[in-house]
Amino acid sequence: MKTITTCVHDIIRHQPFLDDAIARDIVNFSGLAEDLRPEVEKEMRKTVKVGSIIMALRRYAPKRTKINMNSLRELGDIIVRSGITEYTFLNSKTIIANKSRLLDAVKDQTGVYLNYSSNYQESNILVSSSLTDLVEDYFKNEVRVTIKEDLSSITIALPKNSSQSVGLYFYIFKLLAYEGIPVFEMISTSNYFALFLEREYVNKAFLLLNEIKSN
Repeated sequence: MKTITTCVHDIIRHQPFLDDAIARDIVNFSGLAEDLRPEVEKEMRKTVKVGSIIMALRRYAPKRTKINMNSLRELGDIIVRSGITEYTFLNSKTIIANKSRLLDAVKDQTGVYLNYSSNYQESNILVSSSLTDLVEDYFKNEVRVTIKEDLSSITIALPKNSSQSVGLYFYIFKLLAYEGIPVFEMISTSNYFALFLEREYVNKAFLLLNEIKSN
């Protein structure tokens, strides 16, 4: 049987920003209890006293994220690129062949951007705007799901052994979210990760990432 305590704890665990704030002991439990009350009552299907929610909050023991701040300071060069278009197509029997045609067409071009990724259902292509005519031509018989033009990318060199750094991405994305910067797409490799943003957010994100490195 679900209790008020388990209900409150489940709600908090699904809100990482709130969980982090409680871990830092910067939350007013009375105000938070009032805010959570409608959701708790909906889950419990009965009237719940604010005091009961406060008691549940006091029993909550969040684990602090052990973020290695040295890893953030060791982030490498930041490269900004503008004029990127993203296509998403449904997978088909011909899409791999069309991808090969596109790669062959641009293999000798310098200064252009092309990234291809896929899952079991869709394929995603990010290209410099100068390559959109080729994409439109080679994939004209494919089912296009979406297209997003005029994106910009921010590529960052990752520190050594970044895969062993707990909370590296969490910290960066948390700050971006706090600043109201939406990330349209994200791609990572062993040594780099790239954020794709709408143009209006690029300068703000660039300044924020530089601040992360210097703090």
